[in-house]
Order: sequence, then C-alpha cells, then structure tokens
Amino acid sequence: MATPSALATLIDLASKETEAAARKLGDTIRLREEATQKLDLLMQYRDDYALRCQASLASGIGATQFNNFQVFMAKLDQAIAGQQQIVADAARRADQARTDWIACEQKKMSYVTLNARADQAEARLALKRDQKQNDEYAARNAAPKSTPH
Repeated sequence: MATPSALATLIDLASKETEAAARKLGDTIRLREEATQKLDLLMQYRDDYALRCQASLASGIGATQFNNFQVFMAKLDQAIAGQQQIVADAARRADQARTDWIACEQKKMSYVTLNARADQAEARLALKRDQKQNDEYAARNAAPKSTPH
C-alpha cells in the first residue's frame, strides 16, 4: 500500500486535475449554450424573413425582388445548417468534458478511499499497540511482588 504522504500527494494532484476538468466542463457547457442561442436567433430571423417575404408576395413584388428573397433564404438556410453543426460539435465536446470530469472525480475518490483505509489500518495497529502495552502494564502490576526479607 502507498505511504500516507504519497496518497496525500496523489489526492492533491487528482483534486487539481478534477478542478481543471470542472472548469473545462463549465466552459464547454457555456459554449454549447451560446451556440444554441445563436442557432435560435438565426432560426427566428429566418422565420421573420419568411413572413416578410410572404407579406411582400401578397402585396405583389417583382421577379428580381422575389429572386433576392430566395437567394437570401438559401443563405440563411446554409447559415442555420452550419450553426446546427456547431451546436452538435459543442454538445459532443460538453459530453466528453462531462465524461472526463466524472473520470477525474472517480480517480480522486479512489485515492481518498485508499487513504481512509490506510488511516483505519493505522488506527487499528495503534489501538492494538496500546492494548498490548496496557495488558503488559496490567500484568506487571498484577504479578505478586516478592518482598525482600
């Protein structure tokens, strides 16, 4: 079994690794949320633009204006598809960061458990030593003392 100081060092290193993984997880979640918000804005803008296009069609527009609407809608659709890919990538990175953080936390907790077991084993040994010393002391004091004549 590792020495208590080695376990303390491992716990300290694992704690730092876990903290770094938690920060990375927080960053990836924030980036995923930002990407999702951008996607939502793009989709809302596309919906609004489509409504304007329909209103313009109802009031009558020229072929050039209609063509411009179609070209711009295609560009919006491309931007939305690109942003959807960014959201999917950000979600994968966040999931991986969560998995990494969980692994770091489990590793740290395994060291903590080993350290607790080592402490318990040391406490049992100390208790046995104390009991043995007490038994020896009691045996010495209980033994009949010969008195010199």
